[in-house]
Amino acid sequence: MSNTFGNIFRLTSFGESHGPAIGGVIDGVPAGETIDLDELQHFINRRRPGQSSLTTARLEADRVEILSGIYEGKTLGTPIGFLVRNEGHRSDDYDQVAHCFRPSHADFTYNAKYGLRDPRGGGRSSARETVARVVAGGLAMQLLRRLDVVVSAYTSQVGHLQLDMDYHELDLSTVDNNPVRCPEMNMAERMAAAIEAARLQGDTLGGTVTCVVHGVPAGWGEPVFGKLHAQLGAAMLGINAVKSFEIGLGKVFASCRGSEVNDHFVMKDGRMGTATNHSGGVQGGISNGEDIYFNVGFKPVATLMREVDTLDDSGNPVTLQPRGRHDPCVVPRAVPIVEAMAALVLIDNYLLNKTTHL
Repeated sequence: MSNTFGNIFRLTSFGESHGPAIGGVIDGVPAGETIDLDELQHFINRRRPGQSSLTTARLEADRVEILSGIYEGKTLGTPIGFLVRNEGHRSDDYDQVAHCFRPSHADFTYNAKYGLRDPRGGGRSSARETVARVVAGGLAMQLLRRLDVVVSAYTSQVGHLQLDMDYHELDLSTVDNNPVRCPEMNMAERMAAAIEAARLQGDTLGGTVTCVVHGVPAGWGEPVFGKLHAQLGAAMLGINAVKSFEIGLGKVFASCRGSEVNDHFVMKDGRMGTATNHSGGVQGGISNGEDIYFNVGFKPVATLMREVDTLDDSGNPVTLQPRGRHDPCVVPRAVPIVEAMAALVLIDNYLLNKTTHL
């Protein structure tokens, strides 16, 4: 089940970074839903490599091929199979790491678990696999929008540069107006310069993606082991290079008094809501009708374009020479991945909630 995500709306992905294709099977999509394939492709393109000088130079068309489950633009209720072919890989770049363990990569741990691994581009551990999540998430976002649920994410931090603004102050419709995907132009330019400087030094940067979800009604999520924020956290921490997840005020809660951060109930346009939203839209593991917002922290890319000392699989010291094409900062391309994983969690919870109210 480690390759399958979801309960009712389920994605099973397959493929390796330098294999023929990345693909997946999406099950649980209701029949009769109209799917805009051009819109889906546009969403996939936002994750595509080679978008700018700030991303990997690997060139991939990332054209999704729908194999089953959609006919004349409508879902059939049957499994939706799809492929995204790998076309721009250069496997020779990885010959030197076939018997070496790159620092902070999954080489050692995959070898420890399986006794062998595909070293080409990291194989199954590569972020290339996330294109399958974006395909499924793009479908989910179309379904959610019909429920008036909108998922938006943006780059809020790169390295030491942090956008110190509440999301209410930002125009999230402008996120794609710059390659960093930061909705504040001055900060976007500073972030782009920092990424470029790291790239020229053969180094990398980490950062943060902030995600905001509007329109989720009260009542989605489970009260004990399926808490909505726990599901979102698991989804985000399952993305390559993610090391932290915070919802609402996050770790700030730990330094506050309850009197400072309790979200008091008030009436809003004829419905019950909260005066503040420190909880991030989830209380007791269930959505409360307010905006859901959270931060996802990404570590710096582990591959450095400089000499790196490590060990081979016999424990001998070796020095790796810089080769390959890699993102100096994954955060700009991670924005649609965060949106996709959030959408998968939310559409699954919508469907789960329907089964409890039959």
